[in-house]
Formats: sequence, C-alpha cells, structure tokens
Amino acid sequence: MDPCEEKQPPDHTVLPTGSPNPVEKPTQGQKVDSGDEWDTDLETDNITYQEQSLSGEDQYLQACQKTGCVPVSFFLCHLGEADLNLNHYGVGPMGAKALAVVLQNNQTITNLELEDNALQAEGTSYLMEMLQTNISIQSLRNYILKELDLSHNKICDRGGQHLGHMLATNIGIEVLNLSWNHLCTGSAVALSAGLKVNSTLKQLQLSRNGFGRIEAESLGQALKQNSTLMLLDLSRNLIDNEAAALLCKGLATNDGLRVLKLSHNPLTNIGALSLLQTVTKNTNSAVEEMDISTVFVGETFVELLENARQRRPVLAVRHNVMRSVTRNISALRVFQKFLKGRNESIVDFFQALDKEGTMKVPTAAFRKAVKEANAPLDQRQLEWLIKKFDENCKFTIIYSQLAELS
Repeated sequence: MDPCEEKQPPDHTVLPTGSPNPVEKPTQGQKVDSGDEWDTDLETDNITYQEQSLSGEDQYLQACQKTGCVPVSFFLCHLGEADLNLNHYGVGPMGAKALAVVLQNNQTITNLELEDNALQAEGTSYLMEMLQTNISIQSLRNYILKELDLSHNKICDRGGQHLGHMLATNIGIEVLNLSWNHLCTGSAVALSAGLKVNSTLKQLQLSRNGFGRIEAESLGQALKQNSTLMLLDLSRNLIDNEAAALLCKGLATNDGLRVLKLSHNPLTNIGALSLLQTVTKNTNSAVEEMDISTVFVGETFVELLENARQRRPVLAVRHNVMRSVTRNISALRVFQKFLKGRNESIVDFFQALDKEGTMKVPTAAFRKAVKEANAPLDQRQLEWLIKKFDENCKFTIIYSQLAELS
C-alpha cells in the first residue's frame, strides 16, 4: 500500500521508495548513530545555499539523517497540506528537531498537531524556536506535555504570542518556565489571555523579562479569572509600586495562587504594604509564600504581618527590615514585660497618672513617667510607643482604648 494513501501507525512508518540515505527502523524519534554531530539549536546560520535550495522533503530527510531519527512518511506525504496531524507517531525530541528545521520557512501548514509524541522539554524547545521564524502556523497542539522549560532562549514577542495561544489550547501543561527571555507587552497580553482560560497550568516563571506596569496589569486581569495557577515568579523584572497595585487587582479576588515571587524589583515599602494588605483582606486568598526579600519594609508592614500570621499561621513573607524598625516594634513588648515585673498592666500605669479620672493622659506626662520609672526603652523606642498610643497626634493618650494591650 502506498504510505501516502493512508495514515500509518508509528511501527509501520517507512521511507518512500527511492528516498536517499535510507536508515534502519528503530523506534520513532530514537537516536541512531549517523556519524554526524548535531548542535543544540536549529543551525539556521549554517545552512548552505545548496541546502536552502532543497525541497521540503529533501530538507526533512537530510535533517533526519543528521539528528539520527527515523523520518515520518506521513509527514513527507502531507507536507503541502494546511492541516497536519502527527498525533501518536512517537516523534521524540530529535524527531521534533528535524520537523522544526523544515518548518522554519514553511508557509503552507497552519495547523500542526503533535499529541502523544514524547517531545519532552528538549523537543518542544526546538518547536518554539521554529515558531520565532515561521509565519504560517496558527495552531500547535501537544496535549501530553506537562512541563516546558524555555528559559534563556531569547524568545521575543512573536514567540511569546505563540506560547500564549498554546496556553489557551493546551489542556495538559502544568509547568512553564519562560525566565531570562525578551518577552514584553505583546507576549504578556497573549500569555495573560491564555492564562485566563487555561485550567491546568500550576507554575509560571517569568523572571528576567523586563515586565513592568503594562505587563503587571495584564497578569492582574488574568488572575481575576484563573484559579489553578499556584506559583507566579516575577522576580528580577521592573515591577514598581504602581505595577504592584495593578497586580493586586487580580490578587484581591484570586483563590488559587500560593506562591508569589517579586524579589529584585524596584518595589518599596509602599508596594510591599499594598501586596500584603490585598492578600490579607482577601479571605479566599491561598497565598502562603511571598518573596519580597529585597524590599526594606516599615513598621506598619511588620505589624500587619504579625497580625495576619495570628489568623493565618502558614503565611510566610520574605522581607528585609532595618534594625531600627525591629527595635522600635519591640518597644511595646519590652514595656509590657517591664510592667509585668511590677505586677502592673498598661491601663494600671495610666490610671496612676490620671489623677482626675478623665481616662486621658497627656503624652508629656506619660513620657516623663516612663523615664522616671527607668523603663528599659531608649528615646526612639519611647517616641515610637507614644506614637502608637497617640495615633492621631493630639498629644493626648486615651488609655481606655489600650485595654486590649494589657
């Protein structure tokens, strides 16, 4: 039977009669000893003029010989068609490379299906590299792929847009690493659009891509609808306070994300506080880990985090804090411990100063009493404590409101 008349199963894939350099038939995609070395990229810079003039069929056969894989006869017979279904052919990583070499400049195929082909991350990376130059393929499906690492591949917006489409149509991928590429606005919009409808992706790594406010806004919109993504890595980008606020619009309602990485971004305490407030206000938030370890946070952040941990003990936030902030925040605990040693509460201390029973004590009187009692507080700690007790800066402490601190 002519192999071009009917689709052959993988174990019956054969070369057309008269094909040059026939090879023995190992498992599809399996390497054989061809005697040639094959670099890890598609060698687009090294294709000779003679190779460029070869037909698509001959280019494919030559690529198969160089990679040491068995040609898929069905591909040879249907190379000129718009829809190409190579599902279940056991193409493998090297077979994918051979396909990618031919498809770089192919202008006919618009839909390519590669389900159940054991492409692995290596084979898929060749296809993604091919998509950066191919201008005809609109749909690429591989339902079996679970994890794809395309970091350090110089993927630009065009490749990112293809990946976004892949996210929208792929029903199996769980881990996607796109760190250290050149993805920008167009890629972010496409990836976010794919993320909105994708229901399997669990980890998305986007560090070192120059993402800023526009990209953060797109991802924030995606997080409003996506509930399956568990890890989002945006470290080493250009996420500033405004970008963080845009990302928070998605975090405010998201109930799936558990890990958020934002270290090495131009964030300040303001952005960090916005993120923490959003996560703690969202009662359905699943965030357990947040990495903002390069941000020096303030006292308000540390206090909010301590309160949040009382309600959600699993919440872990990596942050940086200056020693002065830590010392100030410890002032209340130091004062409480000091009073406990005297068998007093905070309210007892104030009542002793409130001779007229007004439930109010001037801040100046409190400052003087603390110093006279030789409480182990330095001047900065004392002023921080006064500010905490007199939040409205009225120079008067209404100590009845402090009963819960006793």
